[in-house]
Amino acid sequence: MDVSPGTRRWPAYAVAALFLAYAVGKAAFALESRLGLPGGPVVSAAEHERYARDVMGVATAQWSAAASGVAGACLALATVTPPGRRVPRPLMLLALAVLLLAAGAGATIMVLDGFVGLGVGWQWYHGILGLVAISLLLAMTRSYLVATRHVAA
Repeated sequence: MDVSPGTRRWPAYAVAALFLAYAVGKAAFALESRLGLPGGPVVSAAEHERYARDVMGVATAQWSAAASGVAGACLALATVTPPGRRVPRPLMLLALAVLLLAAGAGATIMVLDGFVGLGVGWQWYHGILGLVAISLLLAMTRSYLVATRHVAA
C-alpha cells in the first residue's frame, strides 16, 4: 500500500465511525418506528403521519438509512484497506463522489440550519458536526486520491 506524503488513514476511520454512529441511531429509531435521529430535531406527529402516508413506512425508511450508514462506513474503510485498494480507481472515485454528494448534502443542511436557520430544527452544535463531517469526507477523499495516484517513471 502506498504511504505517500500527504496520505492519511485516520480521516477514513473517523468517517467510518461517523457513519456507524449514524447507522446505530437510525436502527434505534427504526425499532421504535420513529422519524429523525437521536439528538436531532424532534419530528412532529403530523410530519410523522404525513411521511408514513405519502412516502413510505417509517421503520422501512429508517432501516434503509441504517443500511446506507453501514455501506458508507464500508466504503470509507475500503479507501484504506487492501481489499478496497483492489477496486478499480475510477469506480472508487465514482463511489466517493456519490458519497460526498449525498452525505455532504445532508451535512450542508445541518450547517445551514444550525447557523442560519432553515426551519428544520438543527442547532449550532449540529452545524459544527456538519462542518466536521464535510471536512472529514474531503480529507478522506484527498488521501485516497494521493495514495492511489500513479507516479510516472
